[in-house]
Amino acid sequence: MNDEPTAAELTAIEDEMPLIEAEVDLLDVQIRIMSAHGPVDEVTAQRLRRSRDAVVAEALRWYMRRFNAPRRAA
Repeated sequence: MNDEPTAAELTAIEDEMPLIEAEVDLLDVQIRIMSAHGPVDEVTAQRLRRSRDAVVAEALRWYMRRFNAPRRAA
């Protein structure tokens, strides 16, 4: 039995890595907020918004690549 990932699996992981990294960054911000004592400062709130936006943007890019969705005019 071969426990090594296939070339297709490695390609899929590589393709999804920007989304994974964005999600890890968002999780890091959320953990910092939950473990902080006191109110959230403006810098942390801004970092949370940017991280959340990055996850959404990367997810959309991943779906566009994954499902080869053509762009439609708004």
